[in-house]
Amino acid sequence: MTARVYFAEAAIGKGRKNTLDKINDLFAAAGLAACVREGDLTAVKLHFGEWGNDTYISPVWVREVVDRIRTAGGNPFLTDTATLYSGTRHNAVDHLKTAIRHGFGFEVTGAPIVIADGLTSGNWREVGIGGHHFDRVKIAGDICDAGSMIVLSHVKGHGMAGFGGAIKNLAMGCAPAAGKKEQHQGLVPLIDREVCAACGACARVCPTGALEENGEGVRLTTTRCIGCGECMTVCPTGAIDFNWAEGVAPFMEMMAEYALGAVAGKEGRVGYLNFLVNITPDCDCCPWSDSHIVPDIGILASTDPVAIDTASFDLVNGREGIAGSRLLCNHAPGEDKFRGVAPYTDGTIQIRYGERIGLGKTDYELIEI
Repeated sequence: MTARVYFAEAAIGKGRKNTLDKINDLFAAAGLAACVREGDLTAVKLHFGEWGNDTYISPVWVREVVDRIRTAGGNPFLTDTATLYSGTRHNAVDHLKTAIRHGFGFEVTGAPIVIADGLTSGNWREVGIGGHHFDRVKIAGDICDAGSMIVLSHVKGHGMAGFGGAIKNLAMGCAPAAGKKEQHQGLVPLIDREVCAACGACARVCPTGALEENGEGVRLTTTRCIGCGECMTVCPTGAIDFNWAEGVAPFMEMMAEYALGAVAGKEGRVGYLNFLVNITPDCDCCPWSDSHIVPDIGILASTDPVAIDTASFDLVNGREGIAGSRLLCNHAPGEDKFRGVAPYTDGTIQIRYGERIGLGKTDYELIEI
């Protein structure tokens, strides 16, 4: 059976409906209220944005989702997990401070914030999935305990995953630091000594001290490396890369298996909204927001994470790329915009593998409302 994905254009259109109206209409059309049972503690899974980033989902939009959950009988809370790398969301205290500075306090969103993996990312459970890469995965305890979940994803590019949508939000976003580390295993950075400027930027952000600046360059201790990719993100000369030919497919597949673990036991009780606005080349984990690679498109809703990501991918690629952005090629409608930013990776692997393991379907019907 074809999965249904509901779509509201970003343009105001003849109906003159604002974004809040569109969220309300999408929530109803996709049947997301049916995911919430009376009295459920309902997780609203989202990304609060690293400090310095400003393209995360608007807290005002989140409030509309919170109100819809409460009307359906749920008791909503906003949630995310600690980052693997160092930054302003590495522990629950700093994460909460960042979320509040970005406007996600109760006075705006109408829901409390719960960092799902605890103060220092030690609150997690093992969930059996019987996958190819993992028999069991580590999922944040408060995600496991939630009766239902509405997943809000800002669609954008990503330096390693190629594409960030609902699957990545589930996989990385519902895992504690230990689970994120498992997903990154095998991704060890390669350093081009001829290009390295010996600036030490990579060493300063490395969360495990695997990189050390010695005045002539940087030294990598591979046994300490957790493959988080933060070094590649901050390198000003592009001297750091990964062995994508060997590492990208397993990384994507491990992400999809973690996404499966995040929704295990919640069959029929998870809904998704993908926001195709402010479509930047980088994840919201970066402490900046680069210029958009395509114009704003709209919002999608579904109960199938694979279908909503497939539709998101197709809609982004169907647009004309923005000149002057980080889009190096593939500007024409129909060309892969995400590979136009990161040609070494392929965001569709996570989608295809997600279908293969039963996370959802790539065959979808797009219904415009």
